[in-house]
Amino acid sequence: QVQLVESGGGLVQPGGSLRLSCAASGRTFSSYTWGWFRQAPGKERELVAAIISGGLTNYADSVKGRFTISRDNAKNTVFLQMSSLKPEDTAVYYCARGRVAVAISVSDYDYWGQGTQVTVSS
Repeated sequence: QVQLVESGGGLVQPGGSLRLSCAASGRTFSSYTWGWFRQAPGKERELVAAIISGGLTNYADSVKGRFTISRDNAKNTVFLQMSSLKPEDTAVYYCARGRVAVAISVSDYDYWGQGTQVTVSS
């Protein structure tokens, strides 16, 4: 069983920054693709960013140039650095482990964290 624990969410003003962390249990962290999703009220869960085992990354168009996903395999942790935050970034953010290398949809992920709330408001 893999456990994922997110942290780092909170309330931030527009234009501000936050850094989310996701700590994972297990001994094969480095072999997997890891993703960050978000879900706003009344909307579907969407992929924000993903990083494969080799370090290649993929971003949603809405966050390109503002968000950066990274991983620390020694610490079994994946990060999401969010900058220039906008009110429309407000959502619950989830980290998840990909079942396949190219993991794009919700169904491509098998383990999920509990989520962390990010609210962008003045």
